[in-house]
Amino acid sequence: MAPSLHKANLSDPCYNYTVLNNPWRSINNTYDSVRRCDQSVSWSGWYRLFINGTSAHIPDTCVAKFSCGTNIPLWIPDGHPTVEDGVVTRDVCGHWGNYCCLFGSFPIKVKACPGNYYVYELVSPTGCYLAYCADTGSINTTAVTPAPISTEVEVFMVGPNVTLDKIPRLETTNSSVDIDLIGIAKNNNETTAVAFMSYNTMENLLKPDFFNTSNDTIKTMMSTVISATLPKTTNTKLTKPVNFTLKHIREFDPNGSLSCVYWNISEWIVDGCSVLETNSSYTVCSCVHLSTFALIMQTSRPPESDSKLELLNLVCVIVGLVFFSLALLTFALCQWSPGVNNVARINICMSLLLAHLLFLLTQQFLSLIRPHQVLCAVISGVLHFLFLSGFVWMFIEAVLLFICVKNLSQISSKKREVLSSGFLCVIGYTVALVVVGVSAVLVPEGYGSKDCWIKMDKGFIWGFLGPVCVILALNMILFICITISLNSTLKNLNAEVSQMKQTKIMTFKTLAQFVVLGCSWILGFFTNGSKELEILFLILNSQQGTFIFLVYCVLNIEVRQQYQKFFRCLCCGLKPNNIKSVQKKCWGLQHPYAGNE
Repeated sequence: MAPSLHKANLSDPCYNYTVLNNPWRSINNTYDSVRRCDQSVSWSGWYRLFINGTSAHIPDTCVAKFSCGTNIPLWIPDGHPTVEDGVVTRDVCGHWGNYCCLFGSFPIKVKACPGNYYVYELVSPTGCYLAYCADTGSINTTAVTPAPISTEVEVFMVGPNVTLDKIPRLETTNSSVDIDLIGIAKNNNETTAVAFMSYNTMENLLKPDFFNTSNDTIKTMMSTVISATLPKTTNTKLTKPVNFTLKHIREFDPNGSLSCVYWNISEWIVDGCSVLETNSSYTVCSCVHLSTFALIMQTSRPPESDSKLELLNLVCVIVGLVFFSLALLTFALCQWSPGVNNVARINICMSLLLAHLLFLLTQQFLSLIRPHQVLCAVISGVLHFLFLSGFVWMFIEAVLLFICVKNLSQISSKKREVLSSGFLCVIGYTVALVVVGVSAVLVPEGYGSKDCWIKMDKGFIWGFLGPVCVILALNMILFICITISLNSTLKNLNAEVSQMKQTKIMTFKTLAQFVVLGCSWILGFFTNGSKELEILFLILNSQQGTFIFLVYCVLNIEVRQQYQKFFRCLCCGLKPNNIKSVQKKCWGLQHPYAGNE
């Protein structure tokens, strides 16, 4: 429904508002396939929320991420006002990662109206994908009083002739300090005191947004604000850096960057402070001066969706699936000479066909799958197995290809299979199965990310990247050896192999093997920040089926002849039993480097 304007008293926003009736804003709308962003809306004036005609309000409790038709749902943490409060300003929080208020959007104005509804002066959020949520549940119109700032103070005093080696650590609920007060007292030759204070809820006033950095990151206050001073001390120069231990008041993101900062007039800065050590519970900051301190964490903003890139990815994957299918049909309908071992190519096609198809379907129906965590974890485990088995078969194909190229000088001799198909199948699938099984046993919660893929935390992704990196390195070595060996062999060919295909075609097939063997996946390690490399990576690795079909079918003269016969028979209306006899004549699926014997 399009927004409509309700006018009665132009001086009161309770009677002069725009109706915002968007059912997708409901907190019950989770994992919607369409992601909205309120940054693109031209907000102006006051708004009243509805869901399918029912009056609604912006929730004042944390909303689950991927709710409200967006990635990062927006809510107000400080509650709603009463009618008597009039117009109030409320901060806006966005839930992302493990933090209900990881995103701090621009404040909005709120007014409670007679009749138990609310109007909001909405503004564009700080980024995408963020959108305001709507809830039809009941809410109490009670005044919300900001939490008072409470202060914990610890004071310690020593004289210049103190016999202690060091003073005790000064501690508050969420912080502590280690300072060389004895050395300072001796330098002053007088009694010296240190005052250590912790200001609970002060972080709501001295917000992390006051930490100005060149990077466009999300800033989160990870500690209470603390302060340390040396009252009535003439020489306040520190003899040693002072160490503050700050307990994390919010969940720590391993991918975040921590900064120990101090307050300088109107902003947080880092001069003279550094992180000494950190873990998931606390961080130790070391500073060469005293002031008011805090700990701020910076995390990257979630990447914005690129609709054109998503469309390109969809088209490329579908095209790749078509050519995987064509290659498998060619392998199935045609016969090949006994000396050619196509088992690796067939299994590469099957593994990657199933993997790409499952991944494509999962992403298309993610909104339905994601709420079922067990199903999502199972899908990610199956994807792990299929992609990994595909890479194992790429390695097997590289080994077989290397052996074949090494034996080109003996091409007139009777060919034989290097390894049995059964043994290769055991290797191709057992290795992937073992890796997935061990990963699932060691870190069972590692499966089932928000995209139903492997989770990135706790290093679990290396259960996939580790074997892939090893295989890619070995395949690159084998590919180089194949190229060198083939070049050397072609120069020494004798008349016995004069029927081999032209050298240019063989060279092209060798280069095409770069993609068939998965070597182009190496580009994935260099795509950070480069849209061009990302597009190239997407195209090449979604078209492995295309290159397999091109190398082993289109560029194989015997296969082309059998396709011509087959289509000629179809055009002439040949009966099915005769077509079958034509199919039996197709034996030309030889190795790409072999011709007619």
